[in-house]
Amino acid sequence: MHSLLKRQIRKYLPEDLKAHPEMESFLEAVEKSYENFDDKFSMLHRASAISSDELFEANKSLQKEASQQKSILVSLENAIRSLRENLNDVKDIKIQDEFNTEQLATYISNLASQVSAMSIEKDKLLSSLENQNESLNNYAQMVSHDLKSPIRNINALMSWIMEDEKDKFSDVSKENCSLISENLTKMDKLIGGILKHATMGETEEHKVTFSLEDSLRDIEKTIYVPENIAFEYDNELPEMFFERARLEQLFMNLFTNAITATEHVERGVIKVGYEPDDTYWKFSVSDNGKGIPEKHQKGIFEMFKKLETANNATGIGLAIVKKIAVLYEGDVQLDSEENVGTTFYITLKKNS
Repeated sequence: MHSLLKRQIRKYLPEDLKAHPEMESFLEAVEKSYENFDDKFSMLHRASAISSDELFEANKSLQKEASQQKSILVSLENAIRSLRENLNDVKDIKIQDEFNTEQLATYISNLASQVSAMSIEKDKLLSSLENQNESLNNYAQMVSHDLKSPIRNINALMSWIMEDEKDKFSDVSKENCSLISENLTKMDKLIGGILKHATMGETEEHKVTFSLEDSLRDIEKTIYVPENIAFEYDNELPEMFFERARLEQLFMNLFTNAITATEHVERGVIKVGYEPDDTYWKFSVSDNGKGIPEKHQKGIFEMFKKLETANNATGIGLAIVKKIAVLYEGDVQLDSEENVGTTFYITLKKNS
C-alpha cells in the first residue's frame, strides 16, 4: 500500500485503534485487497484490448468477404443476363434482391442445358458447312479442269485455222474469228478466277521475308503497262514477313484495275502508299483515271460485279482482293470520284 494512503487511514482512526496490535494486520489485509484489484483490473484491461483487436480484425475480414460476395453476385448476374439475352429468355432474375440458392441453381442449370444444345447444333452446322465447302471446292476444280481443256483446244484450233486459211477469209470473217478467240480467252480467265476465288485460303503458304518494293516492281514486269502510265512508290515501303504470293495477287489485281482506269489518260499515274502501324499492314493504291460511278461502288467487291464499260473485265479481280483482305483479318475500302480517280485502302493484320 502506498505510504500516503497509510497516513490518511491512520489520521482518521481513533487513538485507541492507532496503537492496537492488530492494526498492522488490518492494513496489510487492505493492501492485499488493492493488489488483487489492480491485478484483476489489469487482466480485464488486457482482455478488453485483446477482444477489441480480435473484433476489429474479424470485422475487417467480414467486410472483405462481404465485398467479395457482392462482386461475385454482380458478375453472376451479368453472366446470367448475357446468357438470357443470347438465348432470348424473357425471364428475369435479380440475384441481389432475393438470393434464392435453389432457384438460382435451377435457372443456371436450364441455361447451361440450352447452351449445350446450341453448342451441339453449332458443331453439326460447322461440320456440314465444312463438308459443303469441300464439295464445292472439289466441284469448282473439276469444272475448271473440264471446261478449261476444251476451251483452250478450241482457241488453239481457231488460231491454226486463221493461220492456214487467212487468205480465204473475208475481212468480216477474220474479225469474227478474232472475237471468238478473245471471248475464249476471256472465258479461260473467268474460269481461272472462279477457281482461285473458291480455293483462296484452302492451300497453305509459308511466310517469307521480302522487300515490298522489289515485289511490286516484279509485278510491273509481268503485266502489260501502257507507255502513258507510270508507277510511283512511297519512299518508306517496308520489308515484310508475309505470304508473298497472296500479297502479289492482291496488288496485281489492283494494278490491272488501275491500268484499265487510266489507259485513256494522257499521263496516267498509279501510286502505292504505306502507313506504318503496329497491328496492321496499311497500304493504298490510287490512280488518276476515270473513277468509279457511285452507283457501282457499293457492290464493286462482290463476285461478277464490274463497271458497265469494262467489257474485258471478269468481275472477279476485286472480289479476290476483298477475300485476301478478309482472310488476313483486314479490309479494303475505296474512295472514288468520276473523272478524278480512285484510291483503294487495304489493311492486313500482321500476325493473323
